Amino acid sequence: MKQFFKFTFASMLGFLLAGFLLILITVGIIVAAVSAGKSETVVAPEKTILMLTLDQPVNDRSSDNPFANMNFSRPGVSTQLGLNDIVSCLKKAKSDPNVKGVFMDLGDVPSGQATIEEIRNQLIDFKKSGKFIVSYAEVFTQKSYYLASVSDKIYLNPAGDMEFKGMAAQVMFFKGLLDKLDVEAQVIRHGKFKSAVEPFTLDKMSEPSKVQTLTFITGMWNHLLDGISASRKISVDDLNAMANEYKIQTPQDAVSLKMVDKLLYKDEVLDELKNRVNAKSIKDLKLMKLGKYAKVPEEDKVSSDNNIAVIYATGDIVSGDGDEGTIGSEGISKAIRKARLDDNVKAIVLRVNSPGGSALASDVIWREMLLAKKAKPVVVSMGNVAASGGYYIACAANKIFAYPNTITGSIGVFGIIPNMKEMFSKNLGITFDQVKTNPYADYITVTRPMSDGEKKIITRNIENIYSNFTKHVSEGRKMTVAQIDSIGQGRVWSGVDAKRIGLVDEFGGLTDAINEAAKLAKLKDFSTMELPEQKDTFEQLIETFSGDKSSVFLKSELGTAYPYFSYLNRMSRMQGIQALMPYDFIIK
Repeated sequence: MKQFFKFTFASMLGFLLAGFLLILITVGIIVAAVSAGKSETVVAPEKTILMLTLDQPVNDRSSDNPFANMNFSRPGVSTQLGLNDIVSCLKKAKSDPNVKGVFMDLGDVPSGQATIEEIRNQLIDFKKSGKFIVSYAEVFTQKSYYLASVSDKIYLNPAGDMEFKGMAAQVMFFKGLLDKLDVEAQVIRHGKFKSAVEPFTLDKMSEPSKVQTLTFITGMWNHLLDGISASRKISVDDLNAMANEYKIQTPQDAVSLKMVDKLLYKDEVLDELKNRVNAKSIKDLKLMKLGKYAKVPEEDKVSSDNNIAVIYATGDIVSGDGDEGTIGSEGISKAIRKARLDDNVKAIVLRVNSPGGSALASDVIWREMLLAKKAKPVVVSMGNVAASGGYYIACAANKIFAYPNTITGSIGVFGIIPNMKEMFSKNLGITFDQVKTNPYADYITVTRPMSDGEKKIITRNIENIYSNFTKHVSEGRKMTVAQIDSIGQGRVWSGVDAKRIGLVDEFGGLTDAINEAAKLAKLKDFSTMELPEQKDTFEQLIETFSGDKSSVFLKSELGTAYPYFSYLNRMSRMQGIQALMPYDFIIK
């Protein structure tokens, strides 16, 4: 028997060691492959046509995490380059004599409106070189068509479809679920428009929420119409009529209404591209995906000791270091501090793409932004959303750039404390009892309703935070606190309206913000550096298989349901008083 146990233990130990060794070897192979891919240099042949698909979400910054660049639901398909690299590639291609044009093979473009805006603007700049842009789709969504509208020619599959119907914003509500679970959401907020709490207290949108939401999606829709109108030479009234009457019901309708130029199958589009570059046959076409073109060395790249630090702040604002999907107050503060204390960094650009989060963490980052502004020029570039806490961390900048379709504002504060007493007692048969030395020793608990005293304490804290928030914004924007309060109250604004009321200074993207920072710092030549520094590949691989990094896999498994899971997950992890906007609506 003893021999049997020895044999069994030895076999088990050997199996575990072999498994661990296999994991290390696999990780080593992946790291080696990733490293090899990074060092690969690509040469763009003559008559190259860049190919954009944009069928995966585009983040502000390309990730160094190899698993973040894998699509587990579609093996072999990698995620999109970051917006920074897409813009860089298009700038490079504009002056590359070997690149003759861009071919966009589009469908759904699952990225934010402002991200599409920046790519579209860069494509417009690319066209100034005299090079062509051709777009094709089996199905054009409104977002993909808006992007395609800058093209010289737009082609639609003869059996395809085109969506053009206007914009709607849909919000998901959980009050019915909480009622079934006997959970009461106890809410204290400042701001009549602070609708981030409504999904937990109502079963439909409040009137103030409807007003603000309709206002900003109307602004986004009007901006989209203006862009299409300018590109396709169709009046805004005619475009609105198409949407109002749902005139585009067949592919031929899209041609008749001059929204697309021709109905072609993909092989016919490739034949058109062949003729544009005088290739002998379709197989001689030099189509190069943007991911590969990113590895083509940039000619005459400026090298300077004068740096502009571009700091990426993406995701919910939380305390601590944060990770790839959140803005950690400590992590971003370190990056801002590093740029402030570096004598070679002459200016700072903070790229914000955030709906907000912890009010305390937002204030910590605001302080670092204020210190940086005293040392050197600081410019903010707003992405798809820079609202509530996202605006809090931006307001101290010398200048703020946003897109017309950026979602911003939401200057307000709230707290939610769930009362789960009835859920525990009625559904689970669990009750609670306690003793305490002082009246507030159990402040705050989810096992009973809040007392009047607790409500007063939380209300006072929220009012203090709102007061500080509006004070910081008034100082940063050089407006009175009363003016900020009148446009605050938690109200969300589009970039168009935000510029009109003074919350942002200029329309433009990250490139415009960098150029403005150079102007404020009086720089003729400069280089850019990106912060926070990304973790090394091995460390990111380990993190991928642990903790919140498992979201990489969840996204693949849950697909279109992932945003709902993510929303509930984020709300369940909230700590402290929040400066957060209800950005988890679905714009259709």
